[in-house]
Amino acid sequence: MSEPHLMEDDHILPFQAEGLDVRGRVVRLGPAIDTILRRHDYPAPVSRALGEATALALLLGTTLKFDGRFILQTRTDGPVRMLVVDFQAPDRVRACATFDKEAVAAAIDAGKTSTIELLGSGHLAMTIDQGPDMARYQGIVALEGESLEAAADQYFRQSEQIPTRVRLAVAENYVAGEGTSWRAGGMMIQFLPSSPERMRMADLPPGDAPEGAEVMQHREDDAQEDDSWVEAKLLMGTVEDHELTDPNVSAEELLYRLFHERGARVFESSAIIEKCRCSREAVTTMLRNFSQTDRRDMVADDGSITVTCEFCNARYEFDKAETEELVNA
Repeated sequence: MSEPHLMEDDHILPFQAEGLDVRGRVVRLGPAIDTILRRHDYPAPVSRALGEATALALLLGTTLKFDGRFILQTRTDGPVRMLVVDFQAPDRVRACATFDKEAVAAAIDAGKTSTIELLGSGHLAMTIDQGPDMARYQGIVALEGESLEAAADQYFRQSEQIPTRVRLAVAENYVAGEGTSWRAGGMMIQFLPSSPERMRMADLPPGDAPEGAEVMQHREDDAQEDDSWVEAKLLMGTVEDHELTDPNVSAEELLYRLFHERGARVFESSAIIEKCRCSREAVTTMLRNFSQTDRRDMVADDGSITVTCEFCNARYEFDKAETEELVNA
């Protein structure tokens, strides 16, 4: 392990366990995730689910080597219908959840509040968008009674053919005199040996998945696993939730506990900023993209239009004169 490199909140720390041919990342979220979750006042189990999804999206999205967007989205039949995390490289993130209030309340009363119980069955989609002049890349994996961690592992094993393990944790942290705040953390390791005989990788297939496309299903890999990867998975299995969310346990301390016997090296960390991409200009453009009939249906009794951003709750109000111009455009 190199010299201490204590990571602050809202940062990603890449690392390498050289003796195991493993690379990985640790994400620690404090004020950023607390802001995202508090502004919506979600029920606690919904906040935990969205916190997990946000940590996962950042573990994956910060691997991008270009300026673009990484969007993680679930669509399921459970009480929480949809989770959306939008990461704009290199550092901006926003997130929101769509859920059935009555169904979530019933799930809480029944004690069925784990993320996978709230999501139910459906799929997890991960999209890379490099801009209008580049092809989009999308991978879809089934969510059928498995955690977001397991879904991410399965995606990499079948789509990228990279052995991967992910751990996610979310908690409310109490500080005397300050109350509670949300925290989230995650860790991802991937087996990337230099020898092609030990590792086979494939490119992510280009283009959006067509409607009705069959998503990837779980299957067991009968191939003999490499000893180094077996050891890395065993070590990863010892990671506890509090080690990912406790502000008093640094990422360096966690990595030292796990990999000091095998040699671990950390790289420069990068900051994460909670910031929405919405603006009055963007909302105006969105409204102009609707048909004239749809725009007329949006007009309130007083002749105005009000749009609220689903991500940050910002309200954009268009007075009667502005609305008339929009409707007649």
